[in-house]
Amino acid sequence: MQNLLHNLNPEQLAAVTLPPQAALILAGAGSGKTRVLTTRIAWLIQTGQVSPAGILAVTFTNKASKEMMTRLSAMLPISPRGMWIGTFHGLCNRLLRAHHKDAALPQTFQILDSGDQLSMIKRLLKAQNVDDEKYPARNLMYFINGAKDQGLRAKDVESHDDYSRKMAELYDLYDTQCQREGVVDFAELLLRCYELLSRNQPLREHYQNRFRHVLVDEFQDTNTLQYNWLKLMAGTNGAVFAVGDDDQSIYAFRGANVGNMASFEREFRVQNLIKLEQNYRSHGHILDAANTLIANNTKRLGKNLRTDAGHGEPVRICESSSDLMEAQWIIEESKSLIAEGAARSEIAVLYRSNAQSRVIEHALFSAGIAYRVYGGQRFFERAEVKHAIAYLQLMDNPHNDSAFLRIVNFPTRGIGARSIEQLQDAARHYAISLYAAVPYVTGKAGTSLGGFVKMIEQTRFETQPLALPEMVNVVLDASGLLAHYRTEKEGADRIENLEQIVSAATLFVNEEGFGHDAPAYLGPKLDAQAGTAVTTGAGVEILDADAPMVALMSPLSAFLSHASLEAGDNQAHAGQDAMQLMTVHSAKGLEFDAVFITGLEEGLFPHENSAKEEGGVEEERRLMYVAITRARRRLYMSFSQTRMLHGQTRYNLKSRFFDELPEDALKWLSPRIQQHNWFAHPKAAWDEMPGAPSANNAIAQKLKPAGHGWRIGESVTHGKFGEGVIVDIEGGTGAARAHINFGRHGMKLLDLSIAKLEKVAPRLNG
Repeated sequence: MQNLLHNLNPEQLAAVTLPPQAALILAGAGSGKTRVLTTRIAWLIQTGQVSPAGILAVTFTNKASKEMMTRLSAMLPISPRGMWIGTFHGLCNRLLRAHHKDAALPQTFQILDSGDQLSMIKRLLKAQNVDDEKYPARNLMYFINGAKDQGLRAKDVESHDDYSRKMAELYDLYDTQCQREGVVDFAELLLRCYELLSRNQPLREHYQNRFRHVLVDEFQDTNTLQYNWLKLMAGTNGAVFAVGDDDQSIYAFRGANVGNMASFEREFRVQNLIKLEQNYRSHGHILDAANTLIANNTKRLGKNLRTDAGHGEPVRICESSSDLMEAQWIIEESKSLIAEGAARSEIAVLYRSNAQSRVIEHALFSAGIAYRVYGGQRFFERAEVKHAIAYLQLMDNPHNDSAFLRIVNFPTRGIGARSIEQLQDAARHYAISLYAAVPYVTGKAGTSLGGFVKMIEQTRFETQPLALPEMVNVVLDASGLLAHYRTEKEGADRIENLEQIVSAATLFVNEEGFGHDAPAYLGPKLDAQAGTAVTTGAGVEILDADAPMVALMSPLSAFLSHASLEAGDNQAHAGQDAMQLMTVHSAKGLEFDAVFITGLEEGLFPHENSAKEEGGVEEERRLMYVAITRARRRLYMSFSQTRMLHGQTRYNLKSRFFDELPEDALKWLSPRIQQHNWFAHPKAAWDEMPGAPSANNAIAQKLKPAGHGWRIGESVTHGKFGEGVIVDIEGGTGAARAHINFGRHGMKLLDLSIAKLEKVAPRLNG
């Protein structure tokens, strides 16, 4: 017994040895919550308070369940296989299998994953002759799953108009179809189990008597139905041991209800509330930043992390002039860390939005540093990006059959498998590409395929005189990709990724020297030193192998080659030491020696949508808290004065979260790689900056100080609106007006001769 408990701190020991009553354990980041949970189970069994079969332990991931089983195997001289330890869905599946007749399910019922569920809904819409543009299959799937997560059947859903009534009707038809086919989706597992226990009192009492100890991990992430299911399983006398951290509740978009913790404390009349505040992960300055930040949230149960590891190094903050400079700074700092002996796998780069990874990936690719995108795909491997690239590939080479097959019916155009089969037969018969074979397909299939080809040809004609970034913009719209993802409930991230392709194209033409004015479809540009071109039936052949890329191919062809290389090269192999890139959401539960939190700007982090949602900013602050507490020894934060989003440069204000951090825990930096900061020293730096716009350029003139003394990109303060950034200036000296982004107060148009503005001095190296 002493061996089981001897390494626990006082709070952990108190939690493990609590009497069999409802308890709430507030487990801070890095406080050893998994150890407390597993030791609690082992202690209950070893002291004879419960048999292994009387334990019900609920986790949120299969990984957490396996880790718990492994630890228990090491602690106890028995196999933990007899215990009910698993995820909500796994445990409900187990219970439904045992009582399939009572649940009105066949013994061999099958579980639909999200792809199978979507396919079934599409079949339903087709069978019912429902307009899938008005009622998109994916939207209906979100509607059904959302209702189930709230514990609602179709008859329980409130319908306020014809649209919601139709959605509820389709939900009911979907349920009928699932029952007929003997299948259940993930949300149905929990709802069906909840309904079974609700109506079957003998069965409910059986499990309540069996599981006298119910332990729940990550309690802050439970949704309404999960909490209600737990209440049914525990009954009125069950000892529910709930472990969670309300400061790390970041999944409201998935239905998680952080209020369940307060409801649990009230409804279960919790007398035992223990706070695990001893942190075994991070140094003091990192924890000071986390504690001070999260204290600004009003709706929290409250705790304060502490450590015995000392203050450690200060939190380093870098302000860059652009997202490109931010990425380059990350590269330079990472190289220094690696030179000091840090493993690449212990360096993580976190970002709020997936779309931010593109610039960072490009910098890592260019530097030859292996990296891995955790919990997601590298930018050029994401499905929506690959769709867009396929459209561009077909514009560049219509005989690319792989690109043709990927997009010919995406977004859907009524071109089914039978039509493709006819087209492939024609292509084989005439030994030509699929694109070239379209005229040989007749009937309805020929009409649909012909419409697709016409769209491609029309888009090629319209974009011929355009520069590459403008061309990409047109293709995204003409292809229907943007419109398609706008219909998805969770399509915002995909649209951001698509729009980042425009930014990628802009960066590419600048780096490769094509220039903004280079049209997408003109042949190779050759100068006297570039080499000799010979026109052949296959196009243009360059005889000089040393000719630069700008001479070898069109901007579009070069960009597509670049995208393919960046998607394929430098991919970290299994087991290879590689830097970790991920969203903050994906980082939850992980920890690293060094962490970069990037893009800390108003509208990005906190996200602009948070201002429109009740409790949105508090959730963003919790997300920031999670990001900070991933770091063990080194923590970096960064923001940039300008960032290219959606192909356009945006001027930024630093995140409000910087104002909520303790100054004595911070060290402000300016990146070594930025020899000039034109925001701070525009006159001295402008003409020396590589690729600086011409002095005759109107934008360049606006960026230089005019007679009124102000310039675009300059940070200012106003007595009423606070700190802002000048986004645009119109009019001349004496009549100039400035568009200023004041962040929380929005965009304001102020007369520069009247407005009392003050310049914000740039920070110096800390």
